[in-house]
Amino acid sequence: MTAISPKAIGAAASSADLRAFLHGLPGVDEVGAAGRAAMLGTRSIKAASKAWAIDLAISMVDLTTLEGMDTPGKVRAMCAKAMRPDPSDPTAPAVAAVCVYGDLVADARAVVGDSVHVAAVATAFPSGRASLEVKLLDTAQAVDAGADEIDMVIDRGAFLAGDYARVFEEITAVKAACGPAHLKVILETGELRTLDNVRRASWLAMLAGADFIKTSTGKVTPAATPPVTLVMLEAVRDFAASHGRRVGVKAAGGIRTSKDAIKYLVLVNETVGDGWLTPDLFRFGASTLLNDLLLQRQRMTTGHYSGPDYVTID
Repeated sequence: MTAISPKAIGAAASSADLRAFLHGLPGVDEVGAAGRAAMLGTRSIKAASKAWAIDLAISMVDLTTLEGMDTPGKVRAMCAKAMRPDPSDPTAPAVAAVCVYGDLVADARAVVGDSVHVAAVATAFPSGRASLEVKLLDTAQAVDAGADEIDMVIDRGAFLAGDYARVFEEITAVKAACGPAHLKVILETGELRTLDNVRRASWLAMLAGADFIKTSTGKVTPAATPPVTLVMLEAVRDFAASHGRRVGVKAAGGIRTSKDAIKYLVLVNETVGDGWLTPDLFRFGASTLLNDLLLQRQRMTTGHYSGPDYVTID
């Protein structure tokens, strides 16, 4: 198969061109990726660096509620927590964003104003099984309601069937519908089966215009894992080198403890460098992680763990 330059792939890329490029990418050594991710996870962190890392991780959280029983009241309470995670300590940073269903965007925006971003899941989340017209309407309505970030899902069935042009065209169309809003493209890596597919889907999303690539919806197991995130970080590193554009990574689903969050920050630093250690380029999609970060922050400040009533139950 003849390799094709990623710069040769334009808005009207054919399935043949996309297949030639994506299947020409170097294969992923799954054992090696797992080993490197595990090795980086053993790095010891000094106390001062740990305190800094916890605050950085808080600032990278997309505080999320994506349940069928979500109410405007639940979203308003979550938004208040997002802006002031620790009411007793004004030095605790705000989170990066709140993430909700599109019909609750206006409720979120009314609370947060411009203090944190409002992200909306769209494009028939979490399955992605809908017509392009429905996906574009879903996106446009969320943006009109005040979302400044859109988290879309790719059509995994089309991707796994090798219909790369369809996936590419849907991402470019949704990106156009976002207007000024940033686009996060959810790969749902737990359904992609192999790390080779994770690498291919990452490149496909970036070539189509993604501002972020995101591991998971949080509705499929496994969700974010260190080896998957490593492969995605390597993809954004290589894409930045070839295209001069930095794309962010969002690890979502299953990250619940400060210890795990810090392991991911080490992974980011060692793979793409400290330039990605910013909420503009790395996020955690989580609903319960923030509580553990706050408890660990309190322990480092006072020397003891706070009681169970210290944080809200999400």
